[in-house]
Amino acid sequence: MFVPSLLRRSLAALAAPALVLLSSLPALAEVEFQQVTSPQGIEAWLVEDYAVPIITVRFAFEGGSSQDPAGKEGLANLITALFDEGAGDLDSDAFQIALDAAGAEMNFDASQDAIYGSMRLLADQREEAFGLLKLALEEPRFDQNPIDRMRAQILSGIAIDAQDPTTAAQKLWRETLYGSHPYARELEGTPETLNTITADDLHQFHQKQFARDNLHVAIVGAIDAETAAETLDLLFGALPEAPELTPVADIQPTLGKDVAVDYPLPQTSIFMAYPGVEHDAPDYFAATIMTEILGGSSDLSRLNDEVREKRGLTYGVRASLFNQQHANGLVLSTSTRADRASETLGVIEDVVARLAAQGPTEAELASAKKYLIGSATLEELRSSSAIAGTLIGLQMWDLGIDYLPRRTELINAVTVDEVKAVATKLLGTEPTTLLLGPQATEEQP
Repeated sequence: MFVPSLLRRSLAALAAPALVLLSSLPALAEVEFQQVTSPQGIEAWLVEDYAVPIITVRFAFEGGSSQDPAGKEGLANLITALFDEGAGDLDSDAFQIALDAAGAEMNFDASQDAIYGSMRLLADQREEAFGLLKLALEEPRFDQNPIDRMRAQILSGIAIDAQDPTTAAQKLWRETLYGSHPYARELEGTPETLNTITADDLHQFHQKQFARDNLHVAIVGAIDAETAAETLDLLFGALPEAPELTPVADIQPTLGKDVAVDYPLPQTSIFMAYPGVEHDAPDYFAATIMTEILGGSSDLSRLNDEVREKRGLTYGVRASLFNQQHANGLVLSTSTRADRASETLGVIEDVVARLAAQGPTEAELASAKKYLIGSATLEELRSSSAIAGTLIGLQMWDLGIDYLPRRTELINAVTVDEVKAVATKLLGTEPTTLLLGPQATEEQP
C-alpha cells in the first residue's frame, strides 16, 4: 500500500508473443511482447520499436528499503543516488562525462519492495552506454565525497520536510497501519540513521541485493531479440546468482483506528484505509471495478458526485487500491474546508455504507468497465518508458506476458453480484481514519 506517497501527493511497472491492439494510439497500433532468454539464462520481456532510434531498459531487483538493516534506515535510498557517481576506474566526474558523451540517461530509485534502475540511450551508441551501465551495476565505487554530498542532499530534504505537517502525518499513519513492520519506516531514513551509513554498508547492501535470481528486466525500442538476449548477459551476467535477502513478513494493516494531526492549515485532509485484495485474488477485478465506481479517476464516481458535485465540499476525492509485496489496501482521500470536515467525513461514510449494502447498478458497472479498459491502455502504453515500467510491474506480480489482453476479458466477465460481494467484504470493515488540519481530533466527526 503506497500510502506515504499518496499522503505526500495529496497533502501531496524469443517466445510466445502477446498482441495488444491499441486503436486509440495510432503510433502504437500494435505492440508485441516477446520473452527473450540470454545464453546464461537471464530472462527479459522485449518490445521492438524502430519508430525512433532509442532503446529503453528498465530493471528491478526485489528487496528495496525493507532490506535496510535496523539502525541503517535510508540505506537503499542513498545507494540509488550513487550509481552514477563513479564506477570501476571512473570517478564521479569522469563517469558523468562519459555518460554525457554516450548520450545516455541513467536513473535509479528505491521503493520498499525493490531497487529500480533504467537507462535510455541512442541505439547507435548502445555499446558505450551499456558499457557504463554494466560498470555501474558491477563495480560501483561509493567514494566518500559522493557519499557525503548525496547524504547532505537527503538530509536537507528531511530538514525541509520536518517543517511540513505532512511529515508528522505520514509517520503517524505508517505507524498506525504497520506498527514495527519495515513498511512503517522512513524510506529516506532519519538524520541519525543516515549518519551511520558507511561505504562498507553500501558495498554489502549492493552485494546482497543485486543478483540474477531477484532480477526483472524489460527492454523497449530499436533492438532485436538476439541482440537483446546478448545484452542481458553483458549487463547482468557477472552478478551473483542468488541474493541474500532478509525475509519480510506479510502484514494486514491495522484498521479501525482514528488518528489525527492538529495543524493550522487552510484545509483538513482526510484519509481512510480499508482492506485490499491481492493481484492474483479471484475477486481482484471485482474490487478494481468497485473502487472505480466508488471514487475512481473518472468524474462519474459516487464519491465525486456526492461530495464534490452535489455539495461542493471538495475539489476532488479519490479511492485507490494499493498493492505491495507484503501488504494490500484500499485508501480514500480528500481535502475540505476545516469547518466542513465532519460533514465531508459523514457524507463519505454514507456513500461507502450504501455501496457496501446495495452494490452497484448495471449502468455503473458498464461505465466503470469501459473507463478502466480504455484508460489503462492510454496510461500503460503511452511511451517507451511507460511500456517498460508496465512490463516490470507485470513481472514483479508474476501476472504473465499475456496479462494485458487477458485483462480486458477478465474485466468484462465481472458481474454486479461479484462487485457487491467484494464491496461488502472490503467496505463493511471499519477503516483507519486520519485527519490532518485545524483542530483535528480523534473524536471527529
